[in-house]
Amino acid sequence: MGAEGSERAWWQAPWMIFWVGFALRVVVILVGHTYRIRADQGNFNFGFEAGRIARSLVTGQGYANPFNGFSGPTAWLPPLYPLLMAGAFKVFGVYTRGAALALMVVDSALSAAIVPSVYEIAARCFDARGIARRGATYAAPVAVWSAWMWAVYPAALQYAVHWVWEMSLTACLFSWAVVVALRLRGVGEEQEGHTPGAKALFFSKGMRPEAEASGYLSVGQPRNELLLWFVLGVLWGLIALTNASLMLCLPAMLVWIAWPELRRWRPSGKTVVGAVLTCVAFAAVLAPWVVRNVRVMGAPVLTRDNFGVEFYESTLERNDGFPWGTTVPLWTGDPEYRQYVRMGEIAFAKMRGEQAKARIRARPWRTAKWTLDRFLFFWDGTPHAANGHLANEFLRQVSYCFLSVCGLLGLGLMIRRRVEGAGLFALIFLLLPLPYYLVTVQPRFRHPMEPLIAVLAVFLFRSTEKKRVESRGL
Repeated sequence: MGAEGSERAWWQAPWMIFWVGFALRVVVILVGHTYRIRADQGNFNFGFEAGRIARSLVTGQGYANPFNGFSGPTAWLPPLYPLLMAGAFKVFGVYTRGAALALMVVDSALSAAIVPSVYEIAARCFDARGIARRGATYAAPVAVWSAWMWAVYPAALQYAVHWVWEMSLTACLFSWAVVVALRLRGVGEEQEGHTPGAKALFFSKGMRPEAEASGYLSVGQPRNELLLWFVLGVLWGLIALTNASLMLCLPAMLVWIAWPELRRWRPSGKTVVGAVLTCVAFAAVLAPWVVRNVRVMGAPVLTRDNFGVEFYESTLERNDGFPWGTTVPLWTGDPEYRQYVRMGEIAFAKMRGEQAKARIRARPWRTAKWTLDRFLFFWDGTPHAANGHLANEFLRQVSYCFLSVCGLLGLGLMIRRRVEGAGLFALIFLLLPLPYYLVTVQPRFRHPMEPLIAVLAVFLFRSTEKKRVESRGL
């Protein structure tokens, strides 16, 4: 590592920022007592369907019963987070404060682990080319401030410290998948025949991990690109087992990585082998879950089986295009719940899906209007029930909208300046929200995109220039 890298201040080191972010999240949990989860509705607020499945696992009933009562085997949710919850229940007890605290600490570690990924995304896309430096005297200013923004900004830590759900895990896996994609494309790495400027910052192939994390040039042997392709497949397999709604981004990411060769209609053998390796690794991670579903559920469910039910709820007039709460009643005596148990989950979801299609065909313009509403809600903030804290709701709404505007303006500026990586960012912004436009939206659904929004916000504000005032004689 260069001399400049060895002398940098502690606050510029991504792993130091990680520890600050992690400590802050744990302090918020302990001081705010956020691990004290409401115990009404039989502790359903403790992880919702994931908590019910985790309880079923710990009590020996298998991966089953996502609601109240005994409804049998389920594939309502992908298994990764319910299994994590089951581990906490096994060690600390079912629905105990100890289990809640343990899960929130793990979520906080996952949320803070996004810090180094945000750092590298920003360093590769912007700092490596000296973009948006604004006269900074230290290396990687966009990366440093993006990492700090993620570490301490309240909107970035809220899900880790308040929710027992998969948002932090999904965002962590997704942000590191973006990092791997940038590495495979070589974004921010020194290009052959290019002479860097005096303050430009480059990643080089084969650099030592500590040098890569800091963004300083280190000469070494060529990296193992096949390993990166393999890691990308594993990460996407884990994402599929956590939040399947992101899966539209996988093929887009593969095409983006290979695009420089695809546009010439000359993909190299290494790229073809790498893409195949990614698909094989992805399938290998997913295979145990699919095999289990074939044996237990009687159908090859790839990730989850409840889309038809969710889709049906989005077509009901009572929801006005904005479904909220559980899609199956919690009261075991409800006729709809009994129908769900009697038919079985797969058949029930298929029936609901057909009913949803019929309702859409009957009133297509209403569906189009609701889809537009959900589009606006995704970027402008979803409605909240009145709870007596209007000031808090107003600040939350302003913060949510502000980040959306910063992200979209930053992306537009990135595209206009033809910054490396702009195509990948644009594909993610286009594809990731699509399932939510069609079904329902909540603020937490945007969380996997928010590491990129943090980077784009810092890039946007560091791209502003001070107004030049010309001196005028009297």
